Amino acid sequence: QVQLVESGGGSVQAGGSLRLSCTVSGYNLTTYCMGWLRQAPGKEREGVAAIDSDGMTTYSDSLKGRFTISKDNAKNTLYLEMNSLKPEDTAMYYCAAPGKGWVRCRPGMAYNYWGQGTQVTVSS
Repeated sequence: QVQLVESGGGSVQAGGSLRLSCTVSGYNLTTYCMGWLRQAPGKEREGVAAIDSDGMTTYSDSLKGRFTISKDNAKNTLYLEMNSLKPEDTAMYYCAAPGKGWVRCRPGMAYNYWGQGTQVTVSS
């Protein structure tokens, strides 16, 4: 079974940085793609970033280069490095997988497997 567990969230001042982690089981990162999404209170979930099985990355147009998605295949772990954080980045952040067989992911695509989420709060 696919299990995704996020960690690394917390409270940070505007301009600060955080690195989120997602431990993955039942899903081979060397073969399949994954993504990060977020949901702010009262808003729909939005795609943040995605990484293909070969390591190619894709980002939401609104991020302006502040976020970086990466993975460590040997550790079965997905990461999201967030820099220059703004209050508008406050949200629950989720890692997600579309399912086995998917090689290419994009931030706005539909994902079938989700972690429990980790809260990121940015204060001004």
